[in-house]
Amino acid sequence: MHDIVDTAVAAGSFKTLVAAVTAAGLVDTLKGAGPFTVFAPSDDAFAKLPAGTVDELVKPENKEKLTKILKLHVIPGKVMAADIKGKKMSPASASGETLDVDGTDGVKVSGAKVTSADIECTNGVIHVIDSVIMPKD
Repeated sequence: MHDIVDTAVAAGSFKTLVAAVTAAGLVDTLKGAGPFTVFAPSDDAFAKLPAGTVDELVKPENKEKLTKILKLHVIPGKVMAADIKGKKMSPASASGETLDVDGTDGVKVSGAKVTSADIECTNGVIHVIDSVIMPKD
């Protein structure tokens, strides 16, 4: 079993996310002790963003904005799908903004649908989502 970053790299379907995490300087954090719950947008999720959005966000001058977006996909602790099945929760993300988690019909996180849940890592868990969560502001 690997940490969150190495698991994402090995999966092969998170190339954009891994590049973004690297550009934001969050690799060491997500390789840290945790535990973390990461709602990981797949490459297909990033592809849904308007053309040029990712290229713009990974530029050094946009590091703060990129970091805020990525931290919105992380909550402290290890939350498995069974922990939220049939429930609604509003956990604070690592960015400080609250997420809307709805486990009453599948699982949705602030509008993004969880397509694959409970990918266990040494320092937490990854849930794959079908779209990128953007800050409310």
